[in-house]
Amino acid sequence: MEINETREIFARNLRRIASEKQITQSDIVSATNCSSATVSDWFNGKKYPRPNRMQRIADTLGVCMSDLIEDQFSKSPLPKDALPFNPTHRIPILGRISAGLPLYAEEHIEGWTYTELNGGAEYFALRVHGDSMDALGIKDGYLVDVRRQDMVENGEVAIVMVGDDEATMKRFYQDGDTVTLMPQSTNPAHMPQIYNLKETPIRVIGKVVKAEFQVL
Repeated sequence: MEINETREIFARNLRRIASEKQITQSDIVSATNCSSATVSDWFNGKKYPRPNRMQRIADTLGVCMSDLIEDQFSKSPLPKDALPFNPTHRIPILGRISAGLPLYAEEHIEGWTYTELNGGAEYFALRVHGDSMDALGIKDGYLVDVRRQDMVENGEVAIVMVGDDEATMKRFYQDGDTVTLMPQSTNPAHMPQIYNLKETPIRVIGKVVKAEFQVL
């Protein structure tokens, strides 16, 4: 789904539900601590709120986040007394993660996918670029599902921000102030990356929990 379409679906649902609930844009401003201009952009499909803002909007409207982000008009009505079954939920696909920008910055999001992973955690999908982990079966163009967390065990595959660079995916090892990011590649050009935390800031974004390819 294109970003413009995603914004329009959200805006359409937001306008409809707010009208039904008699919630004004001013109410949304107060609930989210955002400017009137930002909230107006949400209502008009010009911008898309980050997940924490989205949850506040949903709470204010008394609905689930899925009521805001899913295309309600494409759904077939359920039979009387039927209960909806939602075994999966939608998560953003990030084309990259850049230092200095929010994780879910609009320019990062290239689409959406669905995952059955849950357990109360926060997940996102990341598009793989390059062959630094291809020996593990994670190849260029694949999607990896990532659980947001700021710590991982040694040897786990993590998404890591190194200094001011874009995030990288490697096996993570830490011994005191020394962090080693280990590739698993059939390409010998990829070498272990070793950093001193006193000289280079390292931040774990999340743990890779699943990899999959998409047939286009």
